[in-house]
Parts: sequence; structure tokens; C-alpha cells
Amino acid sequence: MYNIPNLLTLFRIALIPVFVVVFYLPVQWAHIATAAIFALAGVTDWLDGYLARRLGQVSPLGAFLDPVADKLMVATALVLVVQADPTPWLAVAAVVIVGREITISALRECMAELGARAQVAVSEIGKFKTAAQMAAIFLLLYRDSWFGLDVYVTGFILLYVAVVLTLWSMTLYLKAAWPRLAGQPAEAAEDGQEGP
Repeated sequence: MYNIPNLLTLFRIALIPVFVVVFYLPVQWAHIATAAIFALAGVTDWLDGYLARRLGQVSPLGAFLDPVADKLMVATALVLVVQADPTPWLAVAAVVIVGREITISALRECMAELGARAQVAVSEIGKFKTAAQMAAIFLLLYRDSWFGLDVYVTGFILLYVAVVLTLWSMTLYLKAAWPRLAGQPAEAAEDGQEGP
């Protein structure tokens, strides 16, 4: 239960309140520190998955906690980004991304109950979406220009790349799951399955 991958996941969850407190510190370097904490969370996300597979320590607890930690960190970061710059465009992007996560989590739970969880497994598009989303949030938190690059604008553009990939991947997941959700027998649903 308390193996290295799971401890890293728990550490990532424990970083969330630290992340929020640092974001609101009345110091000039708060945004840089917040971006660094977010990056650290991203590194531990990759590392716990890698170690779980490498050490043969994949566990039900880890399978549960890992996506929870990811979604909590992303949702928290998006709330803080919108709070720092409360524009409709940022708010819409945040709602789409968080709404997609809620929808797909519910879909996976439903499909698991139907014995068809594999039909909504993580797709390649979902991985690209996650990469764009994490890079975008990091840049939006960092904010400062870097070697002449407008980091905030780059982050904003990447966020909307993530939004497009978010809607695309959600559509594929729903399309893959629809036959079972519509009540078709498992055999018929699998015959018509194109895969996400």
C-alpha cells in the first residue's frame, strides 16, 4: 500500500494546499514559486507511473489516487489562474476542461459497472491534451516573459489547444461508449466499436 509510487501520489495531493498558499503570498516571486510547485507535481505524476510499472508496484490504491491527484491539481490551478485574470475566455476554457474531466470520470465509472471500461481507456489524443494542458497552466502561472517570449500569451494559446483536444477526445470517448449507454448488447457494441 505505502510503496514509493503511492507515496509520490500522496505527496502530490499534499502539495495542493501548499500550492494555494504560495499563490497568495504577498511577495514578487509567488507566481514563479507557484509555477515551480505545479511543475514538481507534473514530474511526480510521471515518476509515480514510471516507478509503479518499473518496480511492479501497480496497485488498486494507486490506480484510484493517481487520477484523483491529477484532477485536483489541475482544477485548483485553473481556479487560481482564472482568479488572477478573471476574463471570460479563461473562464470558458477552465469550465470546458473541468467539465470534461467530470464527464469522463462519470463515464468511466458507468462503463466499469457495465463491464466495458476498456472502451473508454486513455487515448493518444487524451495524452496530447494532457501535455498541452499542463504546459499551458505552467506558463499561465509563470506569467513573466522569458528570453523575449510572451509566456502568458503562449500559455493562453496552448490552453485553447488543450480545449480543442479536450472536446475532441471527449467526443471520441462518448462515441465509443454510446452503444453500451444506449443499451445495445455487449456483442453488438463491440462489433460497432471504432475505438477512442
